[in-house]
Amino acid sequence: MDLRVIGYFLTVAREENVTKSAQLLHISQPTLSRQLMQLEEELGVKLFKRSKHSVLLTSEGMLFRRRAQELINLADKAKSELTQQDGDLTGEIAIGCGELLSMDELSGILAEFSEIHPLVRFHIHSGYNNDIKEWLEDGTLDFGLLIEPVDIGKYDFVRMEKKEQWGALVRTDSPFAESGVIRPGDLVGTPLITVRDDQVHNALGNWSGRYASQMTPLATYNLLYNAATLVRQNMGAAVCIRLNCKYDGLCFVPFEPKLELSSVLAWKDRQSFSVTSNAFIQFLKNSKNELQ
Repeated sequence: MDLRVIGYFLTVAREENVTKSAQLLHISQPTLSRQLMQLEEELGVKLFKRSKHSVLLTSEGMLFRRRAQELINLADKAKSELTQQDGDLTGEIAIGCGELLSMDELSGILAEFSEIHPLVRFHIHSGYNNDIKEWLEDGTLDFGLLIEPVDIGKYDFVRMEKKEQWGALVRTDSPFAESGVIRPGDLVGTPLITVRDDQVHNALGNWSGRYASQMTPLATYNLLYNAATLVRQNMGAAVCIRLNCKYDGLCFVPFEPKLELSSVLAWKDRQSFSVTSNAFIQFLKNSKNELQ
């Protein structure tokens, strides 16, 4: 599969017009149409629904667009890594991060590393454990900030210092806000908006004990701001981590007994990394050794 043709496909998918895409790519329209048809033949599916004035992606085309963009991104990343020159460290580091208090700690590490290597660029991808692990596996990410419990058997990692305290985001006029804590059983009958992670659900289930089976799931989320909008509309309570942020009309109420989980900054074990990523790994380990 030719990366050049994949780039053609992405341009047409964006522009939804073969003639305009051919002009942007500086090739003839017949040549572009032929390349796209050959790509469809190679894949064995139709990527576009063609009409007189436009081309739209089929469901197969939409799936392939995601993978095609990943291939282009990985190719660009590989080129950047292979052209790393002696002298000042350059390059890019991609990190996946959940909404965690330990992001403050990681931000401090990135700031210190950036002072030493100002030409290195960081790409931050927001997501939760499941997203981040998938991105680590397919090579989109170099590092991932993961909340425990998580299976880290295939990763090398450093453990973050801060603990993540769990509770619920509720309206300030709710009974939970007045009581100041949430105990096992208190959330029975309240629609819950929870994070999309099975292992975290297990930890929360263990905390809830015999009441876990009586909980009422309403929705899942991976970014708390979105969950907060549901809570504000009185749709339920969002099970979440205490963060250094405020939402109008809402407040965080901690669990009692306290439920705290650790987090790790992980990377794939026994993998070849770029000079830049290797330098960051060494910096991480040295930073953690200094704290011990």
